[in-house]
Amino acid sequence: MAVKSTDQQIHRSTNKLTVKTPNQQVNKSTSKFNDLDPVLNTPVRLAVVSILLKVKQADFGTLMEATETTQGNMSHQLKRLSSEGYITIEKTYRDNYPLTVCRITPRGKKAFESYVESIKKYLHL
Repeated sequence: MAVKSTDQQIHRSTNKLTVKTPNQQVNKSTSKFNDLDPVLNTPVRLAVVSILLKVKQADFGTLMEATETTQGNMSHQLKRLSSEGYITIEKTYRDNYPLTVCRITPRGKKAFESYVESIKKYLHL
């Protein structure tokens, strides 16, 4: 028996894929989409964490330049990463000028690795 028409709809609140056919309605979970860490699923935060994995530490200006973002946006993104425990922020002075240095934490490294694995699953790699 062939199915003549199929309507698919994803409901955001329940995260269910509803498939309607002429004789039935089937719900399938779309949980594979939930595997992406919402903290790292932002371009600037993902870039910051990937940079810090390579260099171990970087100052505010270097991160701002590397991500091509504004001072206000960088400040906001660093606060979010810090509040989640993904990075540490150390504020000091160099030649009487404020210096903000960021370092990745073991939790941040683990979160990044999990994020990459989730992307691989999502892309079927």
